[in-house]
Amino acid sequence: MARNVVSAEGTVDAAASTVYGYIADMRQHHPRFLPPAFSDFEVESGGVGAETVTRFKITAGRRTREYHMKIAEPEPGRVLTESDLNSSAVTTFTVAPQGAASRVTITTAWDGASGIGGFFERMFAPRALRAIYGDELKRLSAYARDQRSA
Repeated sequence: MARNVVSAEGTVDAAASTVYGYIADMRQHHPRFLPPAFSDFEVESGGVGAETVTRFKITAGRRTREYHMKIAEPEPGRVLTESDLNSSAVTTFTVAPQGAASRVTITTAWDGASGIGGFFERMFAPRALRAIYGDELKRLSAYARDQRSA
């Protein structure tokens, strides 16, 4: 079983504290910049930052997978993680100041399947997830721009 890691990063034209706030707020902000690959997003408990629990589905290719995530903040204001309660998947959002803007990195790591299923997972999942995360970063940037002008 191999460890799979997929990452995407982008620049968001807003202060790091503002961007982190959008990412950490699972009730008011985060759902508003999720790409169409995400569906059925709901907050089970909490809502902002650590100890929040969410559920959602991601469709990549012809596969839909459900996630049940618990949020942690190993470095509040800079690093937020979502850990799937039913698998080894952990998604990490890292926000770093870049002048007046922010550099946002989304990374997901999980223990891959073995055998032929693992082979196909290693071949196709990284490309699909990078595309989804690239879309999410563009949407986050547009959302930040819209919030600034509102």
